[in-house]
Amino acid sequence: MQAQAFVFFLAGWAVPGLGHLLQKKFFRGIVFLICLGGMTAVGLAMGGRIFSFQLENPLTVLAFFADIGNGLVYVLSRLLPFGLGALKNVTYEFGTAYLAGAGLLNFLVALDAFDIAAGKKK
Repeated sequence: MQAQAFVFFLAGWAVPGLGHLLQKKFFRGIVFLICLGGMTAVGLAMGGRIFSFQLENPLTVLAFFADIGNGLVYVLSRLLPFGLGALKNVTYEFGTAYLAGAGLLNFLVALDAFDIAAGKKK
């Protein structure tokens, strides 16, 4: 049962709400997908930056851990040229905050999918 719960956690991490959708929690899954996907899209549209792992500043390490919560968006941002951050934009800081917030919230959503699959929550 724990292995299956871990699969739902990974699915929920990769795509917000997917862990819930796979467990037939359709309302929760759709709400998480729309809200967190929207936060990520708005953050990217504002010119926010997705941080890679850097040790030069302790805050960039924390930003990295927040950004890997975005799952496949983070992986794709390392392969494709988006999420580089447009520092000249007035909205750069807000976009970066939206991306980090979406990543941190997605960790909680993935843990919720894990708890449901493990039988700790309904």
